[in-house]
Amino acid sequence: MASEMLYPVMPVFLKSLGYSVVFIGVLEGVAEAIAGFSKGYFGKLSDQQGRRVPFVQLGYCLSALSKPIMGFMTSIGIIFIARTADRFGKGIRTGARDAMLSDEATGTTKGKVFGFHRTMDTLGAVAGPSLALAYLYYNPGAYSKLFLWAFIPGVIAVLFSLLLKEKSGIKPTNEKVNFFSFTGYWKKSTPAYRKLVAALLVFAVVNSSDVFLLLMMKEKGASDTEVIGIYIFYNLIYALSAFPLGIAGDKIGLKKMLTAGLVLFAIVYAGFSLAEGTYVFLFLFALYGIYAAATEGISKALITSICKKEETATAIGTYTAYQSLATLIASTLAGWVWYTFGPEIVFAYAGIVTFIVAVVIYRTKEN
Repeated sequence: MASEMLYPVMPVFLKSLGYSVVFIGVLEGVAEAIAGFSKGYFGKLSDQQGRRVPFVQLGYCLSALSKPIMGFMTSIGIIFIARTADRFGKGIRTGARDAMLSDEATGTTKGKVFGFHRTMDTLGAVAGPSLALAYLYYNPGAYSKLFLWAFIPGVIAVLFSLLLKEKSGIKPTNEKVNFFSFTGYWKKSTPAYRKLVAALLVFAVVNSSDVFLLLMMKEKGASDTEVIGIYIFYNLIYALSAFPLGIAGDKIGLKKMLTAGLVLFAIVYAGFSLAEGTYVFLFLFALYGIYAAATEGISKALITSICKKEETATAIGTYTAYQSLATLIASTLAGWVWYTFGPEIVFAYAGIVTFIVAVVIYRTKEN
């Protein structure tokens, strides 16, 4: 809720301060890349220490503290540091949190558990923008104070994390861990892991920040209220779809569900290159919510099913680290292409590449 109160407002807020689309793309990409590498490091560190809970607690705490800073200190340097700190907090907690989720699942309930997590997470992504929409309705253009309000659910999340109990069952190791130790996991991982992650990383290179979807709506004449409202609708579809699609993924196969989601992404992005009108964007964001529900939790469930239990946080952290580096490339490239050739080209090439990736994953054997 805390993060998503700000996400749909962030591009509009930055543009109101005079920052360009290229800067927004670089900011989002760099923040995600730094956070990504921290996911690899802290995931590896979590496995090495055999502990999960402290990483989850610290991660939520750092993200909460970054919220009010972004709203009231608007220089480029401070915004960059605060946004990076927010994502760094996510990097600290992600691998350990997903390992905790994996520990709660059996071999036949991975999709269900990760789907339930995505549903609960995304319900916060519905509530957050809803609160932002209500606030901006009565306080149009008053973006800065919204960052302070977002601090409140951030603190509540930290308080709830104090209730977590450690039960990883993983024995600590004497292995030395430095910031890039996770990179060694690629060689020791299974062939199935390498094939899947390689394909997902190609997808990540064309999957730029959702900020560009929101900016495309603004380019086509949508108001702030319409942008936030449709973003809420997208998250609602995502939240309602994630749990049932997770269960369906367990039944039909996680790989099939993942490839179906990627095909939907390709359709949505191709549609965005041609879209006009609020109702068209509403339909595309509905499909986009189903895509997210069919891929984000499912991809992690699939990864945890092809790695050892004691390496779960490392496997997730390694994937998300490289994914975030790809996101840096994707968002920077999207900003440049948008500026140079126009927004339609950004969505067209992303759709084409993603469809190819979906075919490759579908045809790849799981061993």
